[in-house]
Amino acid sequence: MNAENVSVSIKELDLYFGSLGVLKNLNLDIYDGEFLVLLGSSGCGKSTLLNCIAGLLEITDGQIFIKGQNVTWAEPSERGIGMVFQSYALYPQMTVEGNMSFGLKNAKVPKAQIKERVDRAAEVLQIEPLMKRKPAALSGGQRQRVAIGRALVRDVDVFLFDEPLSNLDAKLRADLRVELKQLHHRLENTMIYVTHDQVEAMTLADRIAIMKDGIIQQLASPSEIYAKPANLYVADFIGSPSMNLLKGRVEANTFALGDLSINLDAYDFTRKPEGETWFGIRPEHVVTGEAAHGCDTSLDVVVEVVDPLGSDTLVLTRLAGEKFWLRLDGQSSVTAGDRLRIGISAKDASLFDANDETRL
Repeated sequence: MNAENVSVSIKELDLYFGSLGVLKNLNLDIYDGEFLVLLGSSGCGKSTLLNCIAGLLEITDGQIFIKGQNVTWAEPSERGIGMVFQSYALYPQMTVEGNMSFGLKNAKVPKAQIKERVDRAAEVLQIEPLMKRKPAALSGGQRQRVAIGRALVRDVDVFLFDEPLSNLDAKLRADLRVELKQLHHRLENTMIYVTHDQVEAMTLADRIAIMKDGIIQQLASPSEIYAKPANLYVADFIGSPSMNLLKGRVEANTFALGDLSINLDAYDFTRKPEGETWFGIRPEHVVTGEAAHGCDTSLDVVVEVVDPLGSDTLVLTRLAGEKFWLRLDGQSSVTAGDRLRIGISAKDASLFDANDETRL
């Protein structure tokens, strides 16, 4: 991607509330037609960054460009964005049609154009039968579709979503996630989406920016973040259950912790480890049964807890005295107290420096 493909560009952005730094020297380029997800736990700065892009917060330093225009001090209405909030923020006394057309009427858009835009958005979101209803007569999912429709009618290049599905139940969230992905494929607009839900991030995003303490920890595709987390925080944040992490030392291409030794000949080091090191492997990458004998390292563990989830089964064991999770097939017949042969391949592992917590 080159500069001509950049839709939103954030340069050296700082935001301070008094002496508290919320966003710090943040740089980010978001490309035309990209679905970028800002992901992190509460207080990491993701919604704050979205509000800065929208113009709802005045930044302390830095610049924001949208479609090549410097909008750092522009009003929200002048930025060419559509925004969907966590709360639907619909006018209760207005119909769906009224809610969707209200902003366009205020902007003095011609009536014929308003009707065309509202009809098109209603068709895309499949809410045509609801147009004469008021919000009180709609379900949560229908209200959120109307809120999305109100942003769509603005006919802008960039859409901002601030945790739009978090008020919905699990099944509805899953359904609307699919609809949002399809919507993005149809519209091909730039979409910036804030969430704390890693499943939403992994399924929706072209790229994910994982944030912590106002700093982007890793910016990459979902597959790269999953396979090669940039640091210990990202490794621990992504995955449910999260990556198994053991703290020991690397000596002569072997990770050692107490009596445990894991062969690292197949691991692709980016730099030589020095001192204490974190060894990480995801529960689904631990091999069990006869296949374990073909791995770099194989050993026996004792099952402590079995957590059946239907499609798969989570098993808690211990390795070198530390909790260690395995993900097995949903039909696995294991019970507490069973001994299991497990196998670990270094190519599936991640190693992190214990001092700066970055990937080795």
